[in-house]
Amino acid sequence: MARPKTDNIEQLYTKVVRTRVTKANHERLEKLLTNSNCRSIGEVVRKILSREKILCFYKDVTLSVAMEELSRIRKELKAIGININQLTRGFNSSRNEAGQAFYTQKALERSKEIDGKIDRLMILITSLTKKWLQE
Repeated sequence: MARPKTDNIEQLYTKVVRTRVTKANHERLEKLLTNSNCRSIGEVVRKILSREKILCFYKDVTLSVAMEELSRIRKELKAIGININQLTRGFNSSRNEAGQAFYTQKALERSKEIDGKIDRLMILITSLTKKWLQE
């Protein structure tokens, strides 16, 4: 990746500073690199030397289960929506009332499945909201 262009000569990195660190310090720098918004160890070291803030990102593993369930519910709702669209298409292409009644009944059954999913979704969102707002 090329260095970003700048008009300000003072912002260019023109001086090379070389140093050796212990294996433990290098591992600490690499760990900081993987958890931060920095793209290289050099950038981490420059921010440390200039006392700039390093943004670190941490994953809250306690939310993993909730996020997996939210993802699963999203997929299920999407599948139900696709199925209802197919049933609607069948209803619109049906020529007789018996066919339309069949498609109406099936769409109604699928829409009832949504109620349970929405109830579970609301419970999850409420628990996430409490955790997020620390109520």
